[in-house]
Amino acid sequence: MNNSKMRLASLIPPLLAALFVAPAAADWQPDAYYLQGGWSRHHAASATVGAVWDADWRHSVWGLQASVQGEVFLSAWRAEDFSKGHQWFYQAGLLPVLRLRPAEGRSPWFLEGGIGLSYTNRPYITPIKQFSTKFNFYDIVGLGYSFDGGRQEIGLRYVHISNADIRKPNPGEDFVLLRYARRF
Repeated sequence: MNNSKMRLASLIPPLLAALFVAPAAADWQPDAYYLQGGWSRHHAASATVGAVWDADWRHSVWGLQASVQGEVFLSAWRAEDFSKGHQWFYQAGLLPVLRLRPAEGRSPWFLEGGIGLSYTNRPYITPIKQFSTKFNFYDIVGLGYSFDGGRQEIGLRYVHISNADIRKPNPGEDFVLLRYARRF
């Protein structure tokens, strides 16, 4: 394994630890549920349902409040296959997310990013793309807005799914997703 793959592999244990800290602290009761949906530029659509667990960790830096949450999700992808019609792929994932809120956390706006893990029911193979693995990394960056006293939020996420060149071919797939979350 080359150095870049070893460095990437060394990130897996802390990411997995972060995923389990938030749910354990919340007694497995989710703090929010969400729906998200969107498209890739290669004629694939994604629809997702997920649950969110907030961690107790908060930290202020440069006027921003940083916080962490863990997400568990299930997605369905519909991809175009010009010879066969549509193909369906199903994905499950775990995602730790770092959020940054301006004004020491008082702003309704937030930026977020995370690197998680996902598993599809079969390798993603279309006439345009071919994944070599069912396990892949699930990377996000996003922008969102909270309203209704912080109980609801909308956001836009850019998602990249790939295996980080652990195995080839690794073309990756990118989605732009609109997200709605409801906190309880």
